[in-house]
Amino acid sequence: MDYIKAFIVGGIICLIGQILVDKTKLTSGRILVIFVSLGCILGGLGLYKNIVDFGGAGATVPLTGFGYVLSEGVKEEVDKIGFLGIFTGGLKASAGGISVAVFFAFLSALLFNPKSKG
Repeated sequence: MDYIKAFIVGGIICLIGQILVDKTKLTSGRILVIFVSLGCILGGLGLYKNIVDFGGAGATVPLTGFGYVLSEGVKEEVDKIGFLGIFTGGLKASAGGISVAVFFAFLSALLFNPKSKG
């Protein structure tokens, strides 16, 4: 049942993204920022936790999940060290994911021959 819930939640998030791509003139970068910001806002308000509890990886893997991780990291660090946690919490919480993304992007650039789209 967990897989079905993750598929439904992740599918809904992807559906919203596809609708934004098809029905608006927003660029991919702007949609990315909207999703991360929405995850931060919903995480800060405590609403995204319910989605994560229901959908598991279907909610934490998409871009909204990255925003949620940032907001949760900030909340934890503010509780631990105070005001400075606003600046350090998001990076501490998401450092592993960012490191993996940078590593595999570098590895892909070494293994494949990237070409400009222009």
